[in-house]
Order: sequence, then C-alpha cells, then structure tokens
Amino acid sequence: MRLFAAALAATTLIAAPALAKDKSKSITPYVDAGQVLVADLSGGGEVLTYSTVGAGIDASIQTRRVEVQLSYKYERRFDYQKPVADQDTHSGLARAAVKVAPGFTVEGGALATRARSDIRGDAPTNLAGNVRNVSQVYSVYGGPTFHTGNGPASVSAAYRFGYTKVEAPTISSIDPAAPAVDVFDSSTNHLAQVRAGVKAGTILPVGLSVAGAWQREEMSQLDQKFDGKYGRVEAVLPIGRGLAVVGGVGYEKIEITQKDALRDGTGAIVRDGAGRFVTDPASPPRIAYEIEGIFWDAGVLYKPNARLMLEARAGRRYDSMSYTGSLQWQISRRSGLQVGVYDSVQSFGRQLASDLAALPTSFNVPTDSFGDQFDGCIFGDSGSAAGGCLTNALGSVASANYRARGVTGVLAMNSGRTTLGLGAGYANRRYLVPAGSSVLAGSSDDTYYAQLFASRALGGRSGVNGNMFVNYYQSSIAGAPGVFGGGAAGSYYHNFGPLSAVASVGISSFEVDGEGSSTQAQAQLGLRYGF
Repeated sequence: MRLFAAALAATTLIAAPALAKDKSKSITPYVDAGQVLVADLSGGGEVLTYSTVGAGIDASIQTRRVEVQLSYKYERRFDYQKPVADQDTHSGLARAAVKVAPGFTVEGGALATRARSDIRGDAPTNLAGNVRNVSQVYSVYGGPTFHTGNGPASVSAAYRFGYTKVEAPTISSIDPAAPAVDVFDSSTNHLAQVRAGVKAGTILPVGLSVAGAWQREEMSQLDQKFDGKYGRVEAVLPIGRGLAVVGGVGYEKIEITQKDALRDGTGAIVRDGAGRFVTDPASPPRIAYEIEGIFWDAGVLYKPNARLMLEARAGRRYDSMSYTGSLQWQISRRSGLQVGVYDSVQSFGRQLASDLAALPTSFNVPTDSFGDQFDGCIFGDSGSAAGGCLTNALGSVASANYRARGVTGVLAMNSGRTTLGLGAGYANRRYLVPAGSSVLAGSSDDTYYAQLFASRALGGRSGVNGNMFVNYYQSSIAGAPGVFGGGAAGSYYHNFGPLSAVASVGISSFEVDGEGSSTQAQAQLGLRYGF
C-alpha cells in the first residue's frame, strides 16, 4: 500500500498494490574493490587517490504472493597520504509487499543513503573524496494493510510504524559565525488509517466514503511531538465516461510542541559535540503549530481506462488555499509517467517514510560509482509504477516540522536493452517553530531538482550507463546564499562470468552565491565478483 503524505490530506486509504503475476527470483551477494582518483579543477590542483573494498547484495523476488527487492552495499575506503573523511559508507534500498492472506498484506521498506545536512551549505552531487555538508541517513517503515470488499462496498484499514536516524555531518561547510540551525538526530512515528465506502449507483448516484486517521511522531531534538487526528467524508459523482466530480469535507486537529534550547549566559544556544541543540530541562512544552477545524476540497477525476488516471483538487486547509493532484499513466507494459502535487504538514522523518512507501517494489538499481545510488529519483521497471523521487526530503535534513508543498514528476521508459529515467520537481518548506526559538522561525526554503538516468546493454556481457543531476537550493534565512549543484557520471562494464570490470568517469560542480564554486573530476577502475 502506498501511504503518501497526501493520503493524510485526503484521509483516505490507498489500496494495496497488485502482486506480480510473473514468478522470478534472483539473489546475488558480491564483493568488490576499486581505485578512485579525484582531481580538483577549481584552481587548487589537489589530487586525492584512495582504494575501496565493499560487499553487498542485490536481490529480487517477484511472485503472486511476494514482492521484494533489495539492493545494499557497504564500502570501506583506504586512504594514502591524504585522509578520506568518510571511510565507511552504507547505501541501500529495500521495498517489500507480502500477501499473508486474501485481503491482508504486510508492507515495508528501508533506506540507507546520504543527504545534505544544511540547506545553506555545499551541494555535492557525489560522494567521491572529502565532501562537506552531508550526513548518513537511515530510515525504515512497515506495517499491515487490510482490505475487504471488491464489489459495491469496501472496508480498508492500515497501520504503519516508521523510524529515521541521521548521523551528524563529518565536515561542515557553514560559517561558524552564521546563525545556528539544529542538527536532526532521530524520530519515531505511527500512522493508523481506516476507510469504508460504497460505489456510485449502489445506494445513491453518488459514491460515498468515510475515513479517519491518526498520526503521532516523537523527535529526539528539543523533545518535539506531532499529533494529528483527521476525519473526512468523500463523494464521487460520475458525469461522463471516465469523468467524475469529486469533493470532500473533513475535520482535523493538529498540535506540534517542542521545548526550548538551552542558552548560556550570553543568550547563545548551547550545542553538544555533534552540533545538536541541547534541550533546556526546565522548559515547558511550547506550541510550535496548532490548528483545529474544518477543511474541504473539490475537483475532477478522469479515469478513462485502467492505464490512465488524472485528478486535480482545490480547497482550503491550514488557513489558506490548498492545491493537490496526481497523474498516473501506464504508457506501455514497461514504461510509465507519474506526477504528484502535494500540500501537507510534514517533518523530515514523516516525509521520508511517505516517499519511501511511495516507491515501487520492483525498481531499476542505478549505477553511480561516485555518488549515492539512492539519494535522488528511483525509477520503476514496469509501466504501472514509474517510480518516485526522494529529493523532496533529502535535499536537506530539516530538524523542525514544516508545511510541505511542491510537485514531483517521474518518467520511466524500459525498452529492450535500453532504460531511461527522468525525474524533476520543486519543493517548498515553511517551518513551524515557536517565535524566537531559532533562526528557522518564520523562514522557508525552496528546492529545485532534475535527474536523468540512462543505461544500454551492448550485448550479453557489457553495457554503459550514466547519470546527470542539476539542483538549486534557496533559503529565506538572513544571509543564506543560493546554492547550485550539478554533475554527470558514466560507466562501462564487462562481465567475465561471475567477475565483472567497471571503468567510470565523472565531473561534479557546485556554486555558493558570493562564496565561489568547486569543480571536481573523478575516475575509477573496479572489479566485482558475484556469488
């Protein structure tokens, strides 16, 4: 079941995914080794070389009852004369849906990746060499889904638990004199949903449903707590072939609280060794955001066949106008397009869990010898699930709750030996913190991003692949610069039975307004042995 943050906006359940009809199974553990060269092209002339040794696993099980895909790698770096800061890296993605019994599915996912730590800092597009302003991120979610009634009436229920952990950045790129922004540590969240409905023409010409949801999150930083309760009635009125008018009205109550940061005798915020704010033990919980009342929306739904669905809604929520929508188009059996417009109250942990849950259970594993494979867009390998982008959350780690608005689009095309993927989007965060608590009070930030992925098998044993990234970040914090990042990387591989050789080259660059730019070239030769 795909539990988007937008599902809370409509407080309706998304049906569990149809499990695969084709049976397939592939499990390949492996070890690899490589030699990396990183050259500074910005004028410094520094050249860094190091060796890597890694171990990982790629696994996929696709049957009528089980959908599982896992790709994970651990890498250890060994430096020479010049040290490499991050000597241990973890990169992986797992998605699973298991049909335990008719109408009862258990779903889950896990992610290990890197993310930008501060919206104001460097925007590296890969992890080669000593990169600044990145943090190791771990996130996991899971829970059961129940659905009964595929006829005129249906009932659904679901529960999801999520946990997110972020390590402090190894190398900061923020001026120590700049206003301090807290560093995320960990969070746990719970989401429960229930829905019951009848289709149009069953009792009335209008289809009706009623839904409710409850979500709670606890963040370790400043003892933040999120509590949201929702109820909603939805109506669907068919007006033509595949076309319907939709609308709903609901009631919600959201409360976000946090404690103050401890301050020293000069009034400066006290931070621990990792840069995180120290919580004032004497502080009572303060209201960061609260809203209680009615929300509504109305729009159109167009679904002329099982391969195309378009929905657009406008309404009022969070004391302002709100716009949401989605497009799902299965262009062919192995190609598809997905676009989503969202508006919800989020946190880094909740949004990352929602984005993770939205990814398909069968995806193309990107090959990037220098970057983190799972810090951007993930492309599905079937037309019914084009994929999704994690850049909405991973563009920068946020230590506070925020109102999230934006749009994400993913196009995945798989044809014969060629695979193409294009992802792009825009994300806006407006932070929800008590006045005077930190520099985030009253601030917002924007993220723009685009990614192109392509691969081509040249035969049964060899192939080429490449990635291109472009990102731009802007914060309204006083004095915060705009940050641009971009890069490209390509690889050629050749298999000699279980042994494969890979040669890769890449270039990456970022520019911080008013503070200069940095450009690097990378090269790598590697060997991998699969068992």
